Amino acid sequence: MNDTDRCHTLEPDEIDSAVRTQRLNLCDYLDGLDDSEWTVQSLCSAWTVREVVAHLTLTTRTTIPFIITSAIKARGSFDRMEEKMARDRATRFTTTELVEQLRESADSSRRTVGSGPMDPLVDLLVHGQDIARPLARPYEMRPDLALPALAYVVPNRFLGGPKRVAGLTMVATDVEWSTGDGPEVAGTAGNLLLAAAGRSAALAHLAGAGVNRLTERLRAA
Repeated sequence: MNDTDRCHTLEPDEIDSAVRTQRLNLCDYLDGLDDSEWTVQSLCSAWTVREVVAHLTLTTRTTIPFIITSAIKARGSFDRMEEKMARDRATRFTTTELVEQLRESADSSRRTVGSGPMDPLVDLLVHGQDIARPLARPYEMRPDLALPALAYVVPNRFLGGPKRVAGLTMVATDVEWSTGDGPEVAGTAGNLLLAAAGRSAALAHLAGAGVNRLTERLRAA
């Protein structure tokens, strides 16, 4: 395996700082949306823009009893539980309240039960694009953050990275990084991250002999 990523990791204080910055940046971005844009379908097929934001507000607000109750209601399905929790919260609060809740959580180090330190950052980076791309409103994803997030997602079985990129060589074009063995998929760290996270919208921004295989996997899912 050729992996030039081994040194591209963030220290705990760097993760906390990045999460804080990304929450505040996203809130500033959301402040500029009009009412109709909040109802647009995001890159997450189950959620509108509003529901994605509601999901992001849950990161610092879930408790073990709440998760257990929600899991029972979802009959043990993690995806179904997450979808319902976000939809319920989106219904309970106005868009202004959701943005304010996200802004208030900027300095919080709390995270969803069972998640790791990198998970809130990955969520913010990927969901930021889930919101921005359907709106055709550019929202920057910093390569110095996208790369550690990408390195985290690629081998993460819970996030589905291995089943999407196994047998492919992923090569970043905006930073020095590559990993894998097989046909090449090249693109910015941000677009590689979105593809590894299952977003087919990134495919148009990727190149290489492995793109067709990656396309088949994402569309099949």
